Amino acid sequence: EVQLQASGGGLVQAGGSLRLSCAVSGLTFGFDNYAIAWFRQAPGKEREGVSCVSIRDGTTYYRDSVSGRFTVSSDNAKNTVYLRMNSLKPEDTSVYYCAADPYNLGCVPDLEGTDFIDWGQGTQVTVSS
Repeated sequence: EVQLQASGGGLVQAGGSLRLSCAVSGLTFGFDNYAIAWFRQAPGKEREGVSCVSIRDGTTYYRDSVSGRFTVSSDNAKNTVYLRMNSLKPEDTSVYYCAADPYNLGCVPDLEGTDFIDWGQGTQVTVSS
């Protein structure tokens, strides 16, 4: 059973930085078969795709509102994906989830969750103004 453990959230002032981690275990296939994505959902709002990475070739995607501020990366030796978030804004406040796509189909523009089968429990990010 694939498990994803998201961590690294917290409370930060606007303009600050956080690094989220997503540790993946119990893989059915090799880690490089996967695309790993970050989604977020704020209270009363729909879930939105934030960023993703194709582990095999390193292709990345960012939603427009985080492009240039967030960076997704992977440590394949640790089966871990990171999301470095700089210049945080109050509107980035959400629960952030990581999710795994074992067929590497979902890391595309207009990132949606339908290709991502396994999900972590989420980590809260709160940005104060």
